[in-house]
Amino acid sequence: MNERLAQYREKIILYWNKFSGKQKILFFSTLFIIIIIIVVLTMQLSKTEYEVAFQDLDSTDSAGVMTYLDSAGISYRLSPDGKSISVPSTEAARIKVDIGSQGIVQGGSIGYKVFDTNSSMIGTTDSEFNVKYNNALNGEVEQLMRRMQGIKDVKVLINLPKETVFASQSDQEQASASVVLTFNPGFRPSQDNIDGYFNLVKTAVPNLPIANITIANDEVELMPTAKGGQAGVSSQVEENFTLQKKFEEDVKKDVKQFLSTLTGPDKVDVLVFSKLNFDKESRKEDLVTPVDVPNMKGIEISSQIISNTYSGQGNTTGGVAGTGSQDVAGYPSDTNSGTSTSDESSETRNYEVNRITRDIIASPYSVKDLTINVAVEPPTGQTTLDQATSTAIQNILVNIVRASLADSGVIYTDADLAKKVSVYSQQFGSNTATTTSAGLATWMIWAIGAAALLVGVGGGYLFYRSRKKTAEEEEEDIPLQVPTEFPSINMESVTNDSQVRKQLENLAKKKPDEFVNLLRTWLADEQR
Repeated sequence: MNERLAQYREKIILYWNKFSGKQKILFFSTLFIIIIIIVVLTMQLSKTEYEVAFQDLDSTDSAGVMTYLDSAGISYRLSPDGKSISVPSTEAARIKVDIGSQGIVQGGSIGYKVFDTNSSMIGTTDSEFNVKYNNALNGEVEQLMRRMQGIKDVKVLINLPKETVFASQSDQEQASASVVLTFNPGFRPSQDNIDGYFNLVKTAVPNLPIANITIANDEVELMPTAKGGQAGVSSQVEENFTLQKKFEEDVKKDVKQFLSTLTGPDKVDVLVFSKLNFDKESRKEDLVTPVDVPNMKGIEISSQIISNTYSGQGNTTGGVAGTGSQDVAGYPSDTNSGTSTSDESSETRNYEVNRITRDIIASPYSVKDLTINVAVEPPTGQTTLDQATSTAIQNILVNIVRASLADSGVIYTDADLAKKVSVYSQQFGSNTATTTSAGLATWMIWAIGAAALLVGVGGGYLFYRSRKKTAEEEEEDIPLQVPTEFPSINMESVTNDSQVRKQLENLAKKKPDEFVNLLRTWLADEQR
């Protein structure tokens, strides 16, 4: 066995000794590189890659997430500031879902879940319950506001009034809230965002008016529209300006498109100026109108007529009882009687009229003023528009302005509307190049250009011919190379080697260049 191993070793050594030193170095270098590649690939494939799953955490949330990961046996990495936690990339999605479903990350807020986790079997006092409830309400509002656009962090403090049975609902104290926001870098809330923050807090807390809510960020206090927030005014101004420009562009487009059918494309330019009224009006009307307008009567829905007639016998003596000379005071002096009658009638009619209730919201804008200026290029061969075309365009523009100003509340006459439009002729530059400042005609300009082109082409051709002729002359002046004549030795006339040697020595002394050429010729013949 040992002899066989020795034989194998000797064969390997003999085989190894066949290689040169460079081949041995190359072999070891290749082997070393392969080993390094295998080690690096093994480390990379077995390495656990981590992905940031939770960031911007406070100490409470970080502790809760770490406790969950430790109990689940999941490896993680905590950032130096303690606000970010990385987990293995292969399990990042599942871990996020598990932690999110358990409500571990609350952004430092407690929320109403505190009553589920910290409920006592014995019970809590009223003071302890009120403190927990207030903290839970603060946490719920914080969690809601963190879901709003642009908010990075939020802190809420709500003061709830003490309820009393001795005060009516209107006399109860109102709640108040203070909110401090931290926005994402580069985010600036609009007035709509600010109003949304105030409405969210208002609706989340009972008996909390907007006037008792204070919201501020790191710089200034935010003001809602109800308190005179200026952001709403600026955004409204920008919206109104955009709407006005859009109206002017639409009018310009329509006018240009219509007039192009009369004058041709690219021969009309329109300039429009407008003034819009953005006052919003909301009113309610309660109207009562008759059904029968000519007679100013409604519909008769009921009618009642009462008529009474009375007749009978009775004392018809006139005067005052007991005033005669022989009469007893207080008694009538005569008992004469007669027949009496009386009539009584009454009529009642009920009519129904039209009762109309209207809630009217006026249009968001109306046109107060409109001016249209039109520049038209005259036809070819004319310097101005003809009167008929100009009048037609003028009438079209007047009709457009009249229709646009119909709801302005001002009555305009035809003369007033004519002042708001203008039509004039204008060359757009297509025909201005037909004549030069010296008054040359177009055909003369084209003739001069053609002549200049011919002169340029002729000059270029002559220059090319001269350059070509010069190059040919230079080629003729170069002397042709004379072929080298090699000396020849008549080998037939030479009888012995000594004579050949002498001739070669003489040739080498007298003409060394020819001798070298002769040797080169012999060497070339031998190689063939």
